[in-house]
Amino acid sequence: MKILQVCSKIPFPSKDGGSIAMNILTQGLIKAGNQVHVLAINTSKHFIKEEDVDLVYRNHTKYQAVFIDTSIKPLDAFFNLFSNKSYNICRFYSSDFKKNLIEKLKLEEYDVIQLETLWVTPYVDVIRNYSKAKIVLRSQNIEFMIWEQLAEETRNPFKKIYLKILAKRLKAYEYNIVNKFNAIATITELDSVVYRKMGCTIPIIHVPFGIDLEKYIIDETNLEKPSIFHIGAMDWRPNADGIDWFLKKIWTKVQEKNSSIKLYLAGRNMPDWLLQLKMKNVVVEGEVKDSHQFINSKSIMIVPLTSGGGMRVKIIEGLALGKTIISTSVGAEGIEYENEKNILIANTETEFEDTILKCIKNASFSDTIGKNARTLVASKYDNQVICNKLSDFYTSLLN
Repeated sequence: MKILQVCSKIPFPSKDGGSIAMNILTQGLIKAGNQVHVLAINTSKHFIKEEDVDLVYRNHTKYQAVFIDTSIKPLDAFFNLFSNKSYNICRFYSSDFKKNLIEKLKLEEYDVIQLETLWVTPYVDVIRNYSKAKIVLRSQNIEFMIWEQLAEETRNPFKKIYLKILAKRLKAYEYNIVNKFNAIATITELDSVVYRKMGCTIPIIHVPFGIDLEKYIIDETNLEKPSIFHIGAMDWRPNADGIDWFLKKIWTKVQEKNSSIKLYLAGRNMPDWLLQLKMKNVVVEGEVKDSHQFINSKSIMIVPLTSGGGMRVKIIEGLALGKTIISTSVGAEGIEYENEKNILIANTETEFEDTILKCIKNASFSDTIGKNARTLVASKYDNQVICNKLSDFYTSLLN
């Protein structure tokens, strides 16, 4: 099969969970015997220089990227209020990208066009006009639900009103477009259920995030034990809000009972309030060069998400590297875990505090959770098994 992967950000080099999830499918589908070409939006938020894209990858995928300034512009956002369009979606539409897409569709005949995330769905009609390919939405989240959660949690009354408007318009857009594809590939089973409730009548396949376990080598040479860490893109609002909640409500209590334990915060695009943070035993690393090396050097991973959807790529990576992971139910959504066997679920301030202290005091308990975590990934999240299944699904769509 010949597949065109249309991406809302550049998948390689992978800089965050979203791009990792895109690239792992590219590689897996190629190994399954397919040709995969990549056309990506190079956004202002996740900008990648042309020379930083590996030549082998570029040649292998016939990679092309088109820059779109997706940054929020106050004037555009203001005037958008007087329309009925989703500002979230409008920011990803560009005549230049449309032109490049049309040229690619005229040059190549594809069997399947895989749209990576909702943000590239405004180009569905263009694809229909220039291609007979089956169109599949690769959904990483039900986007409007995230924005509804953000609006609900926001205290500023004016911001709350604006976020509700964004969420309402995004919801209308997602409901309207849900049956415009030939199929949807969701990253979680829960998202599949939600799509059905939204009135989706087209085929849906559950395609979780997978990894190549051989690339995740456990190395305890520089392990600081015990230590606590968080890693994730900090320009994603739920990550920043989760860390804010953890620092204000949980960390000081943990410190009162264990004054020597350190918390390490890593991730790209750290907000200024974190970079300027002066809090005892909190080390703000920012973007790290080697995420595997960083994760290997720490022992307890926290995922204090109170909003968000989809599947957390960094949790799967942490599980693969044998980390003890303490997460909210929201953070662990989409993962086939067993609480207190291969992950630890904590949804309240008290639960988080107690679970962290238990892991610190009982190293044997913590180590067992980490060992079971890697076993879970080996049995459930082998990327090639997942991509072979997706490739077979595409074959069935064509037949």
